[in-house]
Amino acid sequence: MGAEKQSSKGQAWFCTTGLSSDMEVEVDDMTYHLNKFLLMSKSRKLHQLITEQEQSDEKKKRHEEKGDGYTPHIRLENFPGGPEIFEMVVKICYGVNVNLSASTAVLLRCAAEELEITEEYSPDNLILKTETFLSHSVLSNTQETIAALKACESVSSLAESIGITKQCIDSIVSIASSSADPLLFGWPMNNRDSTKKKNKGSTLEVLSEDLLELSFPIFKRVVQAMKAKGLSDNIVETSLIRYAKKHIPLITSRSSSSSNIASKNQQRELLETVISYLPIHNSSATSTTRSLFGLLRPAIILNTSENCRTVLEKKIGSHLEKATLDDLLIPSYSYLNETLYDIDLVERLIRHFLENAAVSLSSTSLTVVGKLIDGALCEIASDANLKPERFYILAVSLPDEARLYDDGLYRAIDIYLKSHPRMLEVEREKMCSVMDFQKVTIEGCTHAAQNERLPLRAVVKVLFLEQLQLRTLVTAVTEEDGGETAGEAKVYFGVWEEVLKENQVLRLDMDAMRTRLYHLESEYLNLKAVIAKIDKERLYVANARRRKWSISNKFGCKFKTQVCDSHETKMVYGRCQRR
Repeated sequence: MGAEKQSSKGQAWFCTTGLSSDMEVEVDDMTYHLNKFLLMSKSRKLHQLITEQEQSDEKKKRHEEKGDGYTPHIRLENFPGGPEIFEMVVKICYGVNVNLSASTAVLLRCAAEELEITEEYSPDNLILKTETFLSHSVLSNTQETIAALKACESVSSLAESIGITKQCIDSIVSIASSSADPLLFGWPMNNRDSTKKKNKGSTLEVLSEDLLELSFPIFKRVVQAMKAKGLSDNIVETSLIRYAKKHIPLITSRSSSSSNIASKNQQRELLETVISYLPIHNSSATSTTRSLFGLLRPAIILNTSENCRTVLEKKIGSHLEKATLDDLLIPSYSYLNETLYDIDLVERLIRHFLENAAVSLSSTSLTVVGKLIDGALCEIASDANLKPERFYILAVSLPDEARLYDDGLYRAIDIYLKSHPRMLEVEREKMCSVMDFQKVTIEGCTHAAQNERLPLRAVVKVLFLEQLQLRTLVTAVTEEDGGETAGEAKVYFGVWEEVLKENQVLRLDMDAMRTRLYHLESEYLNLKAVIAKIDKERLYVANARRRKWSISNKFGCKFKTQVCDSHETKMVYGRCQRR
């Protein structure tokens, strides 16, 4: 049996030899002239539709009375795959060989279900052929299975009812769980052969990229199946983070045109779902910690729910020792915060870290976090809008065990005092109370003893601790090593004594400078008062002259009497003598 197809202006004809009776089937804007007996023998639904139409159509009677031919017309709405898949169905029914792929097999299986081309109605039918192809050629290969899942998205309801979607998802998870090299979704491989590892890794990376092209509802179902199957939390977490990076431009600073999700509401919904599916425990190491910080920034910008951000902050806080300074210093995106960086976020992360470390506290991780926070304090100290209270609270948020030495904390306080020169003496003393000068190194103590920005009480404390440490050291060395070592200790004591004398001289110079500055301020105030008094007198004289001029103008005296002041007394005296 041969078949021939021609198409023009939205019409298509399939002519068969030996068969004269035909029918019209309209799919979207395409109309097909087909052999109705052949299709009725393959499809139960078409058989029913054609039979019902021939029995109820009044047009048939009118055409039979006139002797004209009659062609039944059937319209198929929302046909799976559209005209292209329907043409493939017709070709298969006519016995024409068709090349199948993963995507076309899924659509043909849905079309066969729609037309009821079942094995019970006709042997060796389309449903059996497509299912055989899917099970043998598609579901055994992960890349083909992912392509089939993509095809399921266009016929989601029908594919779901048939069970194709679930079969594809189960196949992907089964292959991932049984794979000896777990790089299917981007996690590390263990392969002795480096060449084979490279080739296999590149292939699996392609598979991973194909998986990321799925729509989020289907991808979410894949993740649910992975968690139900008991796959590693690292695998699930890595897959979710990679999918978020692919579809949320804010994570990788890409333009929104490169993402299929353009709306911020859609990005927010996707990000909240990804974070909710992240495993709370058993998180991976440094790379994942940085990736979590990459999720936290868009979570703040997109204004996700508070619960979503809390979950993410708890995960980051549980591995805060893996973070870097660039990760921790997140800009303040809220107009309510005046500071350059989000200080509240840093405080919450420290609190989550301490809550997690309360169960199993590692001195190493605590020390690493202490250095990290000291570095953050040095970065934020120069912020002019950072209040002393906020700096103080952040500095004391960690326990004393977190710092082996307080040099980092001292540098942060020195930077803050330098950037805020108008602080009161009381505020300076409170700021310096955070430090334990006994944990400051010799270089730090030397610098602190000469630091004019520190309050006087702090400098005195540094000098006292220096002397105390020196005496303790000399006494210990003398008792342990005897006379010879005592001589060396005396030499060492002499060096320390010279340093202390220099510090005391510098301290006296500072006091003298402060006294001189006080006297200069007093003299300046006195000069200011004298100048103000002189200005006041000049203003009084000027006002008096102005009033005198106004009085002379009032009485019509425009000029002063021409008699000189030096002659006025003589003239009065002469008049008295004439009398």
